[in-house]
Amino acid sequence: MQIIDPRSGKPLTADTGSTTATDSNAERAPVRPEEVIIELDAGNIQQVLEASMQVPVLLGCYSPADSSCRTLLAVLEKLVVEYAGAFLLGKLNVEANPEISAQLGVRAVPDVKLVSQGGLVDNFQGALPEKEVREWLGRYFPAPAEAPESPEEQAEAALEQGDAATAREIYQSLITQYPEYYAYQVALARALVAEGRSDEARSVLDNLPPEERDAPAARGVRASIEFSERALSSEDIAALGERNDSEAQFQRALRQVADGQYDAGLEALLTLMKQDRAYNDDAARKTLLQVFDALGADHPLTVAYRRKLFALLY
Repeated sequence: MQIIDPRSGKPLTADTGSTTATDSNAERAPVRPEEVIIELDAGNIQQVLEASMQVPVLLGCYSPADSSCRTLLAVLEKLVVEYAGAFLLGKLNVEANPEISAQLGVRAVPDVKLVSQGGLVDNFQGALPEKEVREWLGRYFPAPAEAPESPEEQAEAALEQGDAATAREIYQSLITQYPEYYAYQVALARALVAEGRSDEARSVLDNLPPEERDAPAARGVRASIEFSERALSSEDIAALGERNDSEAQFQRALRQVADGQYDAGLEALLTLMKQDRAYNDDAARKTLLQVFDALGADHPLTVAYRRKLFALLY
């Protein structure tokens, strides 16, 4: 079996000429899946490793019975076509090829290894979500010029456009694929808060493992829930009109925090402190401290605004 370079149409194993992995910066023509995806076995593994002298190869080691392997392979098959020949994807069924698997040092699946110039460059284990696989590939290959939006980007865009229901559906789908990737559950809770479904959001957060439940991301969503219950509705905020008294400023700041606009909300609370420290028994400062506690001591906004608060007080 000849391994064909999708960039040139020439056999990769016939000549070890000047074409190298550094050519990945060049603009590439579209490729078909069969041009860049190879099912590995004892008959072609050596040729594929030889091909890595010229084009990097991802070895996707999997078990067909493992659902997480199937999920990850679908992501890899999508990306190898999207990257249009920057690398090849070699799929190794570890159950059908135990000797090759042992030689490659595969101890658990899914296992993905990047091979270039005949040697191991990097690897990862576990069914990483598409976003993290893209970030991992980004260490070694320029991103495709016209990469489609990832599901995470689609969800974030939906939230920014006020379409929390679409964001929720995307995160629910991602959770089905990656049930142990807890960042998606935190993101789902955030979308539920945006939909006004705070009780459901709180339930999602309560069911996280303790270390995830108390992490800054989850604490931030809890802050949104708590402040959304205290804040006026968006309609009531709009009804404040041009009012700029302390109460109006405070309510706008609460609404911003409830909507996850922490930077704007913290800045508004700090401004209110400067203008009217006595408002509602020092409510602006107390609320700032509550937001700090919710976000966590190490959160960048907490660090930045603690400094500002200290400078204002002392």
